[in-house]
Amino acid sequence: MSSLSNPATTAGATLPTAALRLGWAGLLPFVGGALLVWVVRPEAHPYVTLALSAYAAVIVSFLGGIHWGLAFREPVAPPGLLAWGVVPSLVAWVAVVMPPSAGLVIHGLMLLACYAVDRRIYPQYGAGPWLTLRFRLSSVAALSCFVGAAGT
Repeated sequence: MSSLSNPATTAGATLPTAALRLGWAGLLPFVGGALLVWVVRPEAHPYVTLALSAYAAVIVSFLGGIHWGLAFREPVAPPGLLAWGVVPSLVAWVAVVMPPSAGLVIHGLMLLACYAVDRRIYPQYGAGPWLTLRFRLSSVAALSCFVGAAGT
């Protein structure tokens, strides 16, 4: 068994090591983007803020999509899961086309909103053990969006 498939323990829950490593690696564009917003030359600033916003939109959309995956596991897909699953994508799409000072705040708020919804939903579908990791990743990602917005 490779080290990427060995389970790891986080806050009493056993999660795949690959999920932990990939989750933390997924924060690199958030943290790097937020840092770059503050240090790049003015002519590069629009590209950095767009990159951070676009990445945030992709991740927010991914978090919504998880709800479709949960719904697919059910004999009859719960309409609420399907409906919520598209909301993050729609909000993220709007946030990407907004000025970064506002759009990045929207992304940060959506990351926190997704976590709040998932705290209620995940335990019902056996995904509760993922919440500690989700909290940590979502907190850093949201903070990165807020720091990026402050630098615009």
